[in-house]
Amino acid sequence: MITWNNLDKLTSYQELEKTESVDLAAVMAGENGAERVKNYSVPMAEGLAYNYAAKKVDDTVLSALEKLAEEAQLTEKFEALYNGEVVNTGEKRLVLHHMTRGQLGDAVVADGVDKRTFYVEQQKKIAEFANKVHAGEITNGAGEKFTTVVQIGIGGSDLGPRAMYLALENWAKKNDTFKMEAKFISNVDPDDAAAVLNSVDVAHSIFVLVSKSGTTLETLTNESFVKDALKNAGLDASKHMIAVTSETSPLAKSDDYLAAFFMDDYIGGRFSSTSAVGGAVLSLAFGPEVFAQFLDGAAAEDKLSLNKNIKENPEMLDALIGVYERNVLGYPSTAVLPYSQALSRFPAHLQQLDMESNGKSVNRFGEPVDYVTGPVIFGEPGTNGQHSFYQLLHQGTDIVPLQFVGFKNSQIGTDVVIQDSTSQQKLCANVAAQIVAFACGKEDENRNKNFEGGRPSSIIIGDQLTPASLGALLAHFENKIMFQGFLWNVNSFDQEGVQLGKVLAKRVLAHETDGALKVFSDLLNI
Repeated sequence: MITWNNLDKLTSYQELEKTESVDLAAVMAGENGAERVKNYSVPMAEGLAYNYAAKKVDDTVLSALEKLAEEAQLTEKFEALYNGEVVNTGEKRLVLHHMTRGQLGDAVVADGVDKRTFYVEQQKKIAEFANKVHAGEITNGAGEKFTTVVQIGIGGSDLGPRAMYLALENWAKKNDTFKMEAKFISNVDPDDAAAVLNSVDVAHSIFVLVSKSGTTLETLTNESFVKDALKNAGLDASKHMIAVTSETSPLAKSDDYLAAFFMDDYIGGRFSSTSAVGGAVLSLAFGPEVFAQFLDGAAAEDKLSLNKNIKENPEMLDALIGVYERNVLGYPSTAVLPYSQALSRFPAHLQQLDMESNGKSVNRFGEPVDYVTGPVIFGEPGTNGQHSFYQLLHQGTDIVPLQFVGFKNSQIGTDVVIQDSTSQQKLCANVAAQIVAFACGKEDENRNKNFEGGRPSSIIIGDQLTPASLGALLAHFENKIMFQGFLWNVNSFDQEGVQLGKVLAKRVLAHETDGALKVFSDLLNI
């Protein structure tokens, strides 16, 4: 029987609080550090590995974390989720994003249909549509092929798909699977839509409108912006637009769209990159086969998350260490630092994925919790970040845990040799140096040049960023966040915190304001 208890009520957590803190600089020094790097590593799917040698853990802490995972029933709670129990208690919904890439457990029937079958059918519909677009069987009004796809969406309908597109763009070009350039319109700021529309040939562009409800204000506003641009170019908007929406939304059977592909209430926006939300734009951009490889990578990582042994379950281990850092060591934030330019928007996606999921101050039953929950997530790709905010990370007053991601090989496969090393070798040298510098520091009589060290990090290492390894990387973080939500006893699958601002914005636009809201509205000339 599953029980949902607050973190601070668990006996194993109270034992974890009593464990002695690890001297990271000491354990990472010399040959002991070398052995530690070799031993503190967990294989992931698609050739990735999660290395936590530079984290403040040892066998004693790991043993306490194992007990915490068992008492918190992390494996059982994940099993309940993928077998279709109502884990999203706030909205009284199932949580089924894992099912877009595979069947982990029992068949789940909701809304009168088998959900795995439903998701596969949508993927097949998208694949057929994309193949017809690429073959020139679906064209614009003049019978000409589309060359660009533009996604219109906000939040999870933008951040995840955009990050995945940018991650695979160069890989697809190198591997001859690049079909169409993709652009994204998200912000209700008219400058966003205008900038995208000015950068594309609208006559040869197909637009993907993503809105589950069909009523998202920012998205519908941008759709109107796009339709005006098409009309002004003398084009029929209905021959240039498709919808990704729910079967019950007003967009589902509208003649305004070439086709409609469906999602449902059981997949939150931030978890929707492997659904039709990501499937349509990525299949059009790179081909359905590439999207299928992406799904396979995510499915393979999901299977690792089933393992009860935390040393063979990289997501659960990452989650447990993160909770230890947040709740016992007291670190308020985490930096995500991919040493891959292709992952330039991956930290922004993880920022939403993590902070929208676990940025909660009440538990699953609406009761206030007496401990901190989700950390602040931020990041930029290396080596750019080194020349930006690493100063604070190295010598600031706050210790910020670091999540590095690095690959042995670039996506393009070509490089230049300068001063006896390639660009990729320089990139990898920098990430290796940063891990040790943060952990071990450097003593100097000049206090301005002294580095205390003891700043923890982990790294996910892979051979190359491919569709499959990207899928595995995404699933790792999705599942890590899920496990942390279980530990904190919060509902990671609703987002009531985004609603109040929407309600007040509607009042402003309706001129139903008073007090400070009215004054701010007047200052902004609304």
